Amino acid sequence: MTTSTTRTARAMTTEQRARFERDGYLVVPAALTDDEVERYSRALDRVYAQERAAGRVGADGSMHRLGAVAALPEAVHLTDHPSTFPLVWSVLGWNVHVYHSHLDVHPPIRVPKPYRFEWHQDGGRQNRELETEPRPRLSVKVAFWLSDVSVPGRGNFKVVPGSHLSNRIDGPPRRDIRWPEPPGAVEVTAEPGDAVFFDRRLWHTRTGNHSELTRKGVFIAYSHRWSHNRDENSALLASPAAVAFTPVQRQLLGAPLAAPGQSAGDHQWGHYPDTTPLHGYLAARGLLDPHHPPLRP
Repeated sequence: MTTSTTRTARAMTTEQRARFERDGYLVVPAALTDDEVERYSRALDRVYAQERAAGRVGADGSMHRLGAVAALPEAVHLTDHPSTFPLVWSVLGWNVHVYHSHLDVHPPIRVPKPYRFEWHQDGGRQNRELETEPRPRLSVKVAFWLSDVSVPGRGNFKVVPGSHLSNRIDGPPRRDIRWPEPPGAVEVTAEPGDAVFFDRRLWHTRTGNHSELTRKGVFIAYSHRWSHNRDENSALLASPAAVAFTPVQRQLLGAPLAAPGQSAGDHQWGHYPDTTPLHGYLAARGLLDPHHPPLRP
């Protein structure tokens, strides 16, 4: 991991884009500094203790808490982190928001769990209702690792490289029927502070944590702002904590952006780049991609 905090926003490189389009994911080494890992890990432990005390963790002690920033306001700095956010806007453009996020804590498995075939693509109903082959990308996700998953068996992210271009993989008629792993599946290994950036269509699963370490991570998913927002952030955006949020962070958390005379609905479709903070941020730095032009009313 690194302890440097000096970073400059740069678009995805040609090499990164080629690997991402080929494999469906990228590992970003040392995305977080040692200090950031320690700070976010402590904050996540605090949320976990609160959820556990309230009886909102699984029987196995696991936590899957939706609305990462609402539960952990410090996580707002992960939404536009300079080590990972350029990958997001390089792929999806400037008209984006965080539509889904979660905090995950998975202690070591002490009691064997029933078998369940958990391979999936993100997006839920999108994968039932979109008709094209392959289905459109629609969203991307970043996993920030706060625990050591540098060897298999620690609840690693497991993927089939290149499977984002396949609408289906071979699977059982029911998830409780034992079935062979998909050909080519690999466990992604990562040090604390590493991040994994992936296409939502990538076939993946979370493996069991059979180590002595607790698996901890923060997951941030981005889509175009005309996609429905699963996170409920209205109370967060009205709270004192939001005073310190940057305009780009407010955009990502779903804050209303339409100025007087602008239609809120048309704003979500990208008609008004002048009042979209990320558009202004990228334009000021010469980083706008002509492949992501605004729509005009």
